[in-house]
Amino acid sequence: MGVKERKERDKLEMRGRILESAHRLFLERGFDDISIRNIAEAIEYSPATIYLYFKDKNEIIHALHQDGFRLMNEHFQHLTAFPRPFERLIEMGKAYIRFATTHPQVYSLLFMRGEPIEHIIHWLQDEWLEGDRAFETLKQTVMLCKKDGYFPGYDPQALSMLIWSSIHGICALRISGHMNHVKPARDQNLSLDDVMLSTFDVFTQVLGNLKKQ
Repeated sequence: MGVKERKERDKLEMRGRILESAHRLFLERGFDDISIRNIAEAIEYSPATIYLYFKDKNEIIHALHQDGFRLMNEHFQHLTAFPRPFERLIEMGKAYIRFATTHPQVYSLLFMRGEPIEHIIHWLQDEWLEGDRAFETLKQTVMLCKKDGYFPGYDPQALSMLIWSSIHGICALRISGHMNHVKPARDQNLSLDDVMLSTFDVFTQVLGNLKKQ
């Protein structure tokens, strides 16, 4: 291995150590209570070292946000096993919910924290590439559903946004703990899983009814 390759390897290893430590600290103490100095102390380097790799804490959070999207994509790899578009759309929703409930802190970072978007606005010309790719996958699935007779008269982009925001709402209410504290859930002593399942089932029924007869 040459000098250039070794330096590049060392750089990648240090970057990985920073992100690993930041991720652990964020999980233990929350995003708001962690500083660059805290991350530097965790890897036993000075804050100046961190700034050689990242502009600020938002860039670190954005890098973790990118890792989160890679993790989320793993939950969608099985969707190719569903050749019929509407079935794939429903399974996409189930996979999205499974990801959110299995990795609530990662989901919060991807879709509920402002720091990654702040970094994108300030440093990446407001291009949210990961979000764009995910939304485009959803929209293409909706368009295939339309070819099968679903959603006549509905704009694919607007309908895709409605589907995403609806499923996100279910996930956000679950993660925040609000879902099982509304009166119907309290009165019936429903579990979070029961509320999510029944809500998603009704949502899929509504989508299924939007088909040409």
